[in-house]
Amino acid sequence: MTVSSFLKVKNATKTYGGFPAIDAVDFELNPGEIHALVGENGAGKSTLCKVIAGVVLLDGGDITFEDAPFSLKSPRDAFDKGISMVFQETSLVPQLSVAQNMVLGRERLFNSARKLSDECRQLLRSLNFNIDPAMKAGALSAAQKQMVEIARAVYNKSRIIILDEPTAALTPEETDHLFYLMNDLRQKGVAMIFISHALEEALTHADRITVLRNGKKITSGDAGTFDRNSLIRHMVGQDLASETTAKSKIPPASRARKPMLKVENVRMGNMVNNMSFSVFPGEITGIAGLIGSGRSEIAKVIIGQIKRNFGGGHIYLNDKEIRYRLPAQAVQDGIAYVTEDRKVDGFFETMGVFENVSLGWIAKWAKGKFLINRKKLRPKVLELQEKLSIRGIGEFQTVHKLSGGNQQKVVIAKTLIQEPSLVIFDEPTRGVDVGAIAEIRDIIRNIANSGAGVVVISSYLPEILDVSDRILVAKGGTIVAEFSRDEASPEKILHAAIH
Repeated sequence: MTVSSFLKVKNATKTYGGFPAIDAVDFELNPGEIHALVGENGAGKSTLCKVIAGVVLLDGGDITFEDAPFSLKSPRDAFDKGISMVFQETSLVPQLSVAQNMVLGRERLFNSARKLSDECRQLLRSLNFNIDPAMKAGALSAAQKQMVEIARAVYNKSRIIILDEPTAALTPEETDHLFYLMNDLRQKGVAMIFISHALEEALTHADRITVLRNGKKITSGDAGTFDRNSLIRHMVGQDLASETTAKSKIPPASRARKPMLKVENVRMGNMVNNMSFSVFPGEITGIAGLIGSGRSEIAKVIIGQIKRNFGGGHIYLNDKEIRYRLPAQAVQDGIAYVTEDRKVDGFFETMGVFENVSLGWIAKWAKGKFLINRKKLRPKVLELQEKLSIRGIGEFQTVHKLSGGNQQKVVIAKTLIQEPSLVIFDEPTRGVDVGAIAEIRDIIRNIANSGAGVVVISSYLPEILDVSDRILVAKGGTIVAEFSRDEASPEKILHAAIH
């Protein structure tokens, strides 16, 4: 029998509170193809994928699989058909080992822990994922969790794999390996849907691209029929100004070169090894490097989230040596940290924008007060909400219902209300759409132009090159190279990070 389409979705509709997340969307997937879904946050990409994975039930529309009607009532229905979804927020059980997570839902009646571990280790090595199958999933980094999710889909011999922002937590080297793996799976007949805000990934690696906007399908076609500008026009309905961020109002070379932060020979376990660098007021210092290079760990050492070794170097803030026992002490001294994982550490998802931003104010200014004057605080929050263009449906909408870009801006607003003199951003635009990326980079630039020191840690080289005045490269827990904005290039940074 000839199959005209592997998977077909017709007139798919799903509403939440009267607002359509997807509205009469048609979508087709062929065997052995990589199909990219692109669109701004809130366009309906994740909702459509969750429908195909059986996580979300349709209000209207039909799905056929190999030309037969396909009723999806639970993720198990999709799983039994060989459909796996690798979620942006990983679905691993933290208390279970990597190996146990990989076979979760398909456990044998009698399991040999050693055999299971050997099978998983062999598969992880074949995928070039350097992960111990005995590790607890809760101890993995964001990138490692993503790798385990992908390995689980391969282990279960999935016929359709859905990848929601698969490269968001990966380094350039790991991203290249992922697409090599996806190409290998495609040649074996596996169909893949992947969501990405990095439009170059869709243009380079997808066979077909579908664009969604405001819950509707705008267009679909072969990847070769699109370019970056046409994709952006379809996504936002108009041309978008270049993402390139303006340079500092004050050229770095003309500033007083007295650092506000000095890190000298700091050591922390095996992750940070005699790391030294300086941060200057009014300047954006970018830190690039592969996962495991110590770039995020040094930020957490600075704010007191993790402890450096005894005698493990010195950190100075405005010539005063600091060694925080708790991040709250860093906040009081004007140091703010915007986490790389906003959904775990950045906000309380069941609270609204006002409550979340207010918590930032309370952390800095409440000073033990039990009662907060909400009427006085409210204008400050509304001013930041307007300044950062935080968009939601109604004033009391909970944060978890906001788009990724607006969630990130809530985290930034919670930081800015503390009036910090030094802000450390860790992966500031991860999981954010192309329009919000430009907005967040402008916010970062404005913070530096106000005179504050800014550190941007990012695995996305175009972001580091675009937003930074000075770029440091971390490798093996130390800084191995430094470039000015004008002399830096992707080749130089990658060479320093790898070699």
